[in-house]
Amino acid sequence: MPPSGGILIMESLTKRFYELFKGFSKAHGQTELIDSTKHGKQMSKSYIVREPLSLDLLQQHLEGKRGIGSIPIDENNKCGFGVLDIDEYNLDLKNLAKKIKSLKLPLTLCRSKSGGAHLYIFLKEKITATEIRDRLSEFASALGYGNCEIFPKQEEVIVERGDVGNFINLPYFNYKYTMRYAINNKGDDVSLKDFITKAEKNKITIKDLRDIVIGTNKNILPSGPPCLRQLTEFGIPEGGRNNTMLNIGLYYKMASPENWKDLLEKHNNDHCTPPLPAKEIVTIQNQLEKKEYFYACKQEPLKSHCNKSLCKTMKFGVGTNLSMPTIGGLTVVESEPPVWFVDVDGHRLELSTKQLQMQVDFQRACMEQMYKMPARLKESDWREMVDALLANATRISVPEELTQKGQFQELLEMFCTARLQARSPEELMTGKPWTDEDCTYFKLSSLQDFLKRHNFNIYTRGQITERLKELNGGSEADKQYRFKDNKNKWQTVRVWSIPEIKTGEVDLPKVEVDKDEEPPF
Repeated sequence: MPPSGGILIMESLTKRFYELFKGFSKAHGQTELIDSTKHGKQMSKSYIVREPLSLDLLQQHLEGKRGIGSIPIDENNKCGFGVLDIDEYNLDLKNLAKKIKSLKLPLTLCRSKSGGAHLYIFLKEKITATEIRDRLSEFASALGYGNCEIFPKQEEVIVERGDVGNFINLPYFNYKYTMRYAINNKGDDVSLKDFITKAEKNKITIKDLRDIVIGTNKNILPSGPPCLRQLTEFGIPEGGRNNTMLNIGLYYKMASPENWKDLLEKHNNDHCTPPLPAKEIVTIQNQLEKKEYFYACKQEPLKSHCNKSLCKTMKFGVGTNLSMPTIGGLTVVESEPPVWFVDVDGHRLELSTKQLQMQVDFQRACMEQMYKMPARLKESDWREMVDALLANATRISVPEELTQKGQFQELLEMFCTARLQARSPEELMTGKPWTDEDCTYFKLSSLQDFLKRHNFNIYTRGQITERLKELNGGSEADKQYRFKDNKNKWQTVRVWSIPEIKTGEVDLPKVEVDKDEEPPF
């Protein structure tokens, strides 16, 4: 029986959905909900599955069977889509939709599972991760969410070391009853079909992306911090005028030291509605004369409009004074020992556990891989930051044979089942393993020598013995083995043992072979 019309329509929507969210070709993300906090946010465990994103997986996602995420950056460090992740609860989505429309930004707004927003941009052709991150950073700043997360989180992935980047949870999970829906320009939620249609319509070329202009007045604070320029053009909020004008005064003091006071007064009269009283401007001028200040990047209203990467390129921006980089996007490859990847100002940094733990080792890693020397934080602040990164880390599992434990197990089996086996217990003295009554016995020193010959120098003697105990169900694995030698005299040797490893025939998978080809076996 041919598929029904409804099934065909769903298959078509899934294919279109897939085309929007294609990213890294050999892996995707999954998120498992664990618990919820007192603030209502769902706690989750995120992990990478080393399988391609597929139509079947997306079908399961849309049907609410399995939550799926896509990794925007591909193996060539390019992207076909990007995302602004505004993780703010009870976000006014209708107001955000109005902002996007007023700025004429090609963003498709979706509600996230936590009640925040994912703002997607879709491209007709792939673009470098660096360029799309730079543009999205500008969009975030203009919208007043300069500190939101940007996907892709990194400018590059270290594929050869097992890195795959970070994934974003996709919209329309359980699409018939979803809470992850798109919002139109009027602030109303839309169906899956309408979302796909809107997203396809919003696709732009690389040229279109580069040509987008945010703000029109290029004469406002030239070569100054983007946040101050945007606040000036789009409106300095009441309650934040004093702090904003203090920072604008700082800009004028650097850019025009001869007449900065006059320029500050003019700026106040031209761009503040209503202007600050003259006495408050005088107070600001006196503050700037008596004390050295620097831009209050972490204070509002500057914080919400911050675009650090762009600001660093401005003559009178933060420059090198803001030496602590932005750190995020932690990924761990669960090997032994684990390998950590973290984003540092958009650059992908590979770290050992010690380098992630200790600031001085982190600084050294930055110097060696980025040629930058970041500033040090207070130890308490560093621990807090690392704890936050660990809580949200993306996990990449590895096959057991690639772990230290798996490698040890494989070599132990080789040692116990190789051709050089003892034919009598006397040969235990020569270092060969002896199997008797479902147990294989051997001298620990002989096993250690075998491991060294195969370049396995990871385990200490203590770690080896603990692994042997595990194979014996936690029981002691060493004993005194007594036997009679060929002269009928009793001999004693200290040995370790494991249950006998049974070897036999292995069922090989059936292989289809063309008649004209040679058989593979």
